[in-house]
Amino acid sequence: MKGIYHIILFFFSICLTANIEAQIQVTLAEAIEIGLANNYQIRIAKERIEIANRNNNWATVGRYPRIDLNVASNNAFNRSNNPASFIPKVTNVTGGLTASVDARWTIFDGYKVKINKDRLDQLERQTEGQVEVAVQNTIQSIIVAYYQAAIQKEQLTTLEEVLNLSRDRIARQQVRAEFGQSGKFDELQAEDALLNDSTTYLIQENTYRSSLLNLRLAMGEDDVSKEYAPSEKLEYKDENYAFEDLESKMFAQNPDLKQLAMNQELALINTRLQDSNKYPTVLLGTGASFGENLFWQDGTNPFTMQEFGSDFSNNFVYYLNVTAQYNLFDGGNRKRALENAKVEERIARWNTEDLKRNLSAQLNNALENYNNQKRLISLTEKLVVNAQQNIKVAKERYDGGLISAFDYRTIQLAYVNAIQVRLNAIFNLKLTETELIRLTGGLTRG
Repeated sequence: MKGIYHIILFFFSICLTANIEAQIQVTLAEAIEIGLANNYQIRIAKERIEIANRNNNWATVGRYPRIDLNVASNNAFNRSNNPASFIPKVTNVTGGLTASVDARWTIFDGYKVKINKDRLDQLERQTEGQVEVAVQNTIQSIIVAYYQAAIQKEQLTTLEEVLNLSRDRIARQQVRAEFGQSGKFDELQAEDALLNDSTTYLIQENTYRSSLLNLRLAMGEDDVSKEYAPSEKLEYKDENYAFEDLESKMFAQNPDLKQLAMNQELALINTRLQDSNKYPTVLLGTGASFGENLFWQDGTNPFTMQEFGSDFSNNFVYYLNVTAQYNLFDGGNRKRALENAKVEERIARWNTEDLKRNLSAQLNNALENYNNQKRLISLTEKLVVNAQQNIKVAKERYDGGLISAFDYRTIQLAYVNAIQVRLNAIFNLKLTETELIRLTGGLTRG
């Protein structure tokens, strides 16, 4: 028995030392900060904000005129052979270079410029809202992973405490055996308890390490050599929430609800855009062009007997035009587009109302679960206090030979169970509280 005891003790001391040295202790706030910096979805969403911000300007929607510079070169070579002509064989070469500046400006298009600018403003805000959603999801996943690791760490600490009790029990059993106060059966029972506690500890340690892996993944850490561990214990603060206050806050700040509200606003803007098609479009066009041309012809003029040679010519053109266009008939396309836009507007409004109803139900359930978990924690804390007192008394009575090893072991297991029940209750409370914060939009502010 002494050999098994020393082997187990040596093995656990090595494992614990290696694990502690390899771990990076972080608070919840530090874990969130690292996770937000590493998250690719947040990076992508921020890049989309940059694109939306760059596109959101008056030039995109056509408020300013468009000015084009055009340069054209027109050249031709012509050789003809016509015996019936005064000049049977003629070779002509023409060349020209024309430069022009054209400007086009939409003076009026049924307020489409202003409407499209409103649409770009709304799209930019919607893109910013996508960052809020990405931040919310990242923070929630980190909180859940952090609390999960914290609870597994505390459960490991509890099992280590029980393991130490089993070691002490073996030590006392050895002393009793030396004085002939215990037999082989008692020694086997003590050894069996130590082996069972050691096995349970190893299983819990594996569970804890898996939770640390999940925490690292939630934090977006790519370096597999880094292992983050929670430095904060799983504790809770008793809060009293009022449903009406939470619901009001949720309607104002919930990121998902804000996204649907933006969709509803975009639907309204689209209706205005379709309605603007009933107005005429007025365009202003202006510009100027200058051209220089060369004409060269081979041969002799039969009338003057002089060489044709070459000659230059040029021209200058300026124009200023106003064009008005109004659609008289398009087969009802404008009317159908407007009616469809109004339907999409109603759908967007109903989606918003439906989400409000669902969120209110989720909030109500989360609040009820939170209050139930608070009551459960109150009971489990009393259970833990009783279990601690029982194991203290049981140890004294077992040392005095007043209770059997079976009874002492039963009380040990009851103590472990009480601790685990309390930790699970606190963990569930923290998850429920996180859900309340998420629903009310609190996670987007970190």
